[in-house]
Amino acid sequence: MPVDIELVNARIVDGTGAPWFRGTVGVEGGRIAHVSRETESETAATETVDVGGLVVAPGFIDTHSHSDLQLFADPTLAPKLRQGITTEILGHDGFSMAPIHGDDRIEEWKTQVSALTGTVDVEWTWGDIGEYLDAVEENGVAPNVATLVGHGTVRFNVVGMDDGEPTGSEVEEMRELVARSLEAGAIGLSCGLIYPPSSYAGTDELIAVAEQLTPYGRPFVPHIRSEGRWIWDALSEFVEIGSEASVPLHLTHFKMAGSKQHGKADRGLSIIQAARERGVDITVEQYPYTAASTKLSTVLPPWVHANPRDELLETLRDEDARERMRRDIEEWRIEGWENFGALAGWENIVVTNVPSEANAHLEGMTVAEIARERGRHPVSAVCDLLVEEELGVSMLLHLLAERDVGEILSFEHVNVATDGLFGGTPHPRVYGSFPEVLGRYVRERDLLTLEEAIRKMTSLPARAMGFETKGIVRPGMDADLVVFDPDLVESPSTYEEPKRRPRGIPHVLVDGEFAVRDGDVVGSTPGDVIRM
Repeated sequence: MPVDIELVNARIVDGTGAPWFRGTVGVEGGRIAHVSRETESETAATETVDVGGLVVAPGFIDTHSHSDLQLFADPTLAPKLRQGITTEILGHDGFSMAPIHGDDRIEEWKTQVSALTGTVDVEWTWGDIGEYLDAVEENGVAPNVATLVGHGTVRFNVVGMDDGEPTGSEVEEMRELVARSLEAGAIGLSCGLIYPPSSYAGTDELIAVAEQLTPYGRPFVPHIRSEGRWIWDALSEFVEIGSEASVPLHLTHFKMAGSKQHGKADRGLSIIQAARERGVDITVEQYPYTAASTKLSTVLPPWVHANPRDELLETLRDEDARERMRRDIEEWRIEGWENFGALAGWENIVVTNVPSEANAHLEGMTVAEIARERGRHPVSAVCDLLVEEELGVSMLLHLLAERDVGEILSFEHVNVATDGLFGGTPHPRVYGSFPEVLGRYVRERDLLTLEEAIRKMTSLPARAMGFETKGIVRPGMDADLVVFDPDLVESPSTYEEPKRRPRGIPHVLVDGEFAVRDGDVVGSTPGDVIRM
């Protein structure tokens, strides 16, 4: 039977972890039609591509993307495609783009998410999750995309940015919003427990909301309350939620943050393993770098954020409030709060993106350097910048240890992700996470076998997100495929020059169509919007 495309003379790594084999992959109608050990198939094909012994693997699945709005500005999501990413999961850290209803709420929420999603000029024509997915579908997108519903978004809809405990009726309203979002196509629930308003939620509230996932078997995907000083309490809460709500858990970008936790990855991983052994379904993700990245406003204490945008900006201008912030940070006065200013140190926090041209020169500078340039205390320098940019500033934090990164990456239940924030001078993970693993951790350091690394990029994340037709090269599965040279693949992206393109990935197919051909982004948008 004729097929659309046949990739011949391939070294097939099928995504299961099984050893590679030489053969041919045929694609028809967006699905894999056949996989054989023949290097030159006799099947008729509209197009035959001899890949010259390069690896053919399932397309990579990025379980942690912040492309929610960027895909409207660049539907190809070129930096992701060039890495071999064919499926992106949106709506992370509690910040989904829906459900949001009412013009006032939309404008407020744009401010809250801008440092994560970037300031993209797009008209918000949607209110609920289904309408957001419709807008993405109408706009077109090159990789496949799916979204989680964000607990922060849901809580914002019900109680705003208030840091108080919600009433019983408000919790029930949140539960209903989550249920409606799941019915509309959300693949799970995210939560950002270092980010207001999710950070204001107690464990009981989180369990109550997460329980809505149980009938669907979909994952709860939290950024836990701490990856540093309070990590052990945070991991205990994480496991408790999964156990009490009886839902699958997927731990967002697991790390050991701050020097006091360096070298303790084995302790953290043992907690994950022990939970699995007592019946809690947990998977984990990680990006392969020693620096984190998020919005700059996160360095400020939780009480600062418990107001609408205009009041928050007034708080940032107030000198008495700034003094209180300074003491909270320097004296660790708030137990359980992920205090990045003290945890990383101002000299290790780098501004990566600001919306305005006036402050563009600050990109790449540390908070300590900006404070010296402006003659201000670091806390005042941060407050000034956030006021000037209406909160839309992102940062990079050097606070991890290479030894821990490698140990976590080696753990059986850990998959690879980017957690990439677009704009400015971004973290190199936006452009290089997957080739970084293949080049550095597989070829150079021999930390993983090629087959195990590919499993962590394909079938493992597909399993964690509930995708039944992705992640494996097998007849009947989706024809999302990546072709790469295992001897050349790498990421030259650095913190200083993060936008360098990866090497050694000539072809990427999404739903049976070339999205990258001979190293160039084709410009088509073959991706599907995945609704569960």
